[in-house]
Amino acid sequence: MEATKLIWMDGKFVPWEDAKVHVLTHSLHYGSAVFEGIRVYDTPKGPAVFKLKEHMERLFNSAKIINMEVKNTPQEFVKITKELLQKIDLRDGYIRPLLYYGYGKMGLDSKGLIAQASIAAWPWGAYLGEEGKLNGIKTKISPYSRHFPVANLNHAKVSGFYANSTLAKMDAIKEGYDEAIMPDLEGNISECTGENLFIVKNKEIITPTTDNVLVGITRSSIIQILKDNGYVVREEKITKEDLFNADECFMSGTAAEITPVVSVDNKNINDGKVGEITKFVQQKYEEIIHGKDEKYFEWLDFVNE
Repeated sequence: MEATKLIWMDGKFVPWEDAKVHVLTHSLHYGSAVFEGIRVYDTPKGPAVFKLKEHMERLFNSAKIINMEVKNTPQEFVKITKELLQKIDLRDGYIRPLLYYGYGKMGLDSKGLIAQASIAAWPWGAYLGEEGKLNGIKTKISPYSRHFPVANLNHAKVSGFYANSTLAKMDAIKEGYDEAIMPDLEGNISECTGENLFIVKNKEIITPTTDNVLVGITRSSIIQILKDNGYVVREEKITKEDLFNADECFMSGTAAEITPVVSVDNKNINDGKVGEITKFVQQKYEEIIHGKDEKYFEWLDFVNE
């Protein structure tokens, strides 16, 4: 991780190395924090954050889902994020806002606690590597299933829930794969450890329904892009057999952006090559996030405006 000059914490911009919390921070022990992953991109009009407002709204919705009382607003976080990016002069990188319970109370009962807040940003390249982004990655179906939706509120980005994703990710890496694909409790395909999944079959694009996946902001954007360009997109259950027999496969997410999948459990998809629809989606997405398509300017929050 490449450090920048400042991190915003509870109303103050503090030096990166001083952005610390107490070892008895409540959320460190119980996973009671919510977060977002957001990217800023360099464009001809200066740095722009992709769907900044939508990400901040989801952050605060996540807090609401776990009954977290927050003293800030999404609008304030939008303003603070832009100010932070200006202060550290970051034109291309990753943004991590966090709401968490801090020091002062121990035990599972969080009654009376008010969330503390931070926003950090730093340079970060392709999450799954430039080679993977260009030529595709190898994946495996994980032995770790996605959490049951009612019990674990899968539409919220809660830090504690990601222990499961960490186990799946590390298992995949240990076995020589780049990423894991997680099934739901019925054995259908859910999502990856931090990305949504799409398959292509007979020129139609299919993605798992949202009952057991995070409703990804990048996912929704990709669906819109595909529909705008005349493609049929269906949201339905995907079995392992559907995945193995797909003509193409790719994943989407803020960190991973659009990353092709060329094999699953050592079974090649499209002869191990990136498919044409995947290439189209990836190219169009890159144009949009870098401010080269005015039709989608509303998806960009220009930092210096």
